Amino acid sequence: MDILKRILDVIEQKDGENTVVIDMKSTTILTDYFVITTANSPNHMVAIRDAVVEEFEKLEQKIIYYDKDKQHEWMIVDAGDIVVHIFTKKAREFYDLESLWKNFENLRSKETVS
Repeated sequence: MDILKRILDVIEQKDGENTVVIDMKSTTILTDYFVITTANSPNHMVAIRDAVVEEFEKLEQKIIYYDKDKQHEWMIVDAGDIVVHIFTKKAREFYDLESLWKNFENLRSKETVS
């Protein structure tokens, strides 16, 4: 859980918008948490992604995959137990992951992450 809080801190420092955490432990997906945040531009997405990747590396958390290109509407950083989704506003509304997983605990902010 400390790793999750550190990742949320990094996203907050990089001004990720409307960040939420969905507890995925009771699903068949092989991850514990989805972290979903919105960036306001392609450069902002890259800045959040790079900061998240750097923090996982500092914490010696293995990264399974992350989008390395710069022209995406949706970027993923998959560190196994935690998958970070970085969206443009338009893509977040279109894919609407929160509604897709609405029956699972939505931890809204780092204050509610125990």
